This record gives sequence, structure tokens and C-alpha cells, in this order.
Amino acid sequence: MPTLSVITGASGYTGRYIAKRLLDAGESVRTITGHPDRPSPFGDKVEAHPFNWDRPDELARSLEGADVLYNTYWIRFERGGATFEGAVNNMLTLIAAAEKAGVRRLVHVSITRPREDSPLPYFRGKARIERAIRESSLSWAILRPTVLFGGGQDILINNIAWMLRRMPVFGILGNGSCKIQPLHVDDLAALAVEQGRGGGNITLDAVGPDVFTLAELVRTIRDAVGSKALLLRVPASVGLMVTGILGLLVRDVIMTRDEAVGLMGNLLYSDGPPTCPTSLRKWIEENSDALGRRYLSEVAKHFA
Repeated sequence: MPTLSVITGASGYTGRYIAKRLLDAGESVRTITGHPDRPSPFGDKVEAHPFNWDRPDELARSLEGADVLYNTYWIRFERGGATFEGAVNNMLTLIAAAEKAGVRRLVHVSITRPREDSPLPYFRGKARIERAIRESSLSWAILRPTVLFGGGQDILINNIAWMLRRMPVFGILGNGSCKIQPLHVDDLAALAVEQGRGGGNITLDAVGPDVFTLAELVRTIRDAVGSKALLLRVPASVGLMVTGILGLLVRDVIMTRDEAVGLMGNLLYSDGPPTCPTSLRKWIEENSDALGRRYLSEVAKHFA
């Protein structure tokens, strides 16, 4: 009988690539999702169950028989009833449900440089979840990615290109020297599946081979898409004001204050060696014609 794995959000960005790799390897896949009625890119190959955060016994039943749970669930920003505190509580419920269901191993997608004393709720919440995982009875692997690209859903890289194609001026936060180390989404999926088949507890930064400053990244994208936009250094407050106005026009949240602070605080790169092979610089060159042709909306993706 094929091994059964459960993925939170198998139709989402990272989850879709994990699911594809598992299905290609002949494994059975089940998903827990906030949108169980949406069409699946895998048809009837992936059985879908709702999150059931408020019904932990049903959540545990949806995990029964699973060898590995791959967790990609989190929220990028608070909106409506979705809060960081709620997301943390949901994850605590999921961990307990996995223990009750007898899941062998949890592969959890976190973030680089989480800290429980962080002033940023995104990073603080991720750190709280990591501690809960380490204190659980599960075998675990915690992966800490930075910014993802590839697969047509890479919001940050794509939307920078989208703005550079359309605007005469592009603002770079601060002095542009903060570092960023993106990784390809399929590299993260490969790393997750590899760790799912392992047994030892491990915390691992998931980062690509290229480290950019923010200014270098924007220049690289601008040159690749043939933009003539003037690049200006702007204070974070000005950048957030402009992206806030633009966000109203496209009905999306382009950047939050916490994201700006995290980026400028160098939280999106690793001091360790790269763990994912795909070069963003090369990928931008190879995909420059398609990059930024349409805007990708986080709000439409998760809240529509």
C-alpha cells in the first residue's frame, strides 16, 4: 500500500510542488485546506478535508493513517478574522491532532531568523510554533525559507517586475543594502520531501545560492525586463505610503510595515551555506519575457 502523506494546502504555492513530487513518487496524498470545494490541480488524486480548527477530533481523523504531515499553513498578514494569534493557536491544534492521529513525522515550513522576542508578529509566531514542534512527541524537520520564486505564483519577484514595467520611478527602501536570499519553490519542495523521508530532528535554513542586496535585486529585475524606471532610495515610511496607495488601486496588500522592517533588518538571508541549488539570477534571465506581465494578488488568492 502506498505511503500516505498529508499536506496543508496542497493546492497552494509550496504545497502544490510538494504534492506533485509525492504523487510522482507513487505516494498517496491527502490535503487539509481552507478551500476544500475549490477545484484541485490534481483532480481526484488528492483527497481534500477542511481545516476544522474548531473541531480537533475531526482534524485528527483527517490525519489518520498518515506517515508524514507537511505543513505550509500560515498567514502573511492579518485580515478580517485571520490573525497571527489565531494562526498560532491553529498550529497548536494541528500539532496536537497529529500526535493523536499517530503521524510519524512533521515537516514544517517556517521562516529564517524567527525569535519569540521579535517585535514582528510574523516572526514571533513562527518561533512559538517551532518551540511547540520541538516540545511535541513527533519526529520533526523545520525548514526556514526566505522569499520564494518560480512557478508563476512568486508574488514578491513578479510584482516588483510588474511595477518596473509600468512605472517611471521605483522606490528602494532605505539605502538598499539589506540582504535577501531567495529560493525556488520546487527546491523547497524537494528539500521538504527529502526531510519527510528522514528520521532525525533537524532545523535547516532553506536558501538559494544567490545573495542580493535589495538594490541589486531590483536592478537585476529592471534590466531583465527592459525597464527604464528611475531607481530612487526612499525612507521606509515613504515606501509604505506609496505601496499603500497602489494597493488600494489593485485591491491588495503589497507590503506591510512588518515586512518592510523584516527586510531592512536583514531577516531574509542566511549566514549558512546555500541548501537549494537554483540561481535566481539565472532564473530571471531565462524567464524575463514572462516576468511581471500580470499582477499577482495575495488578497484575491486567499480571501476572494
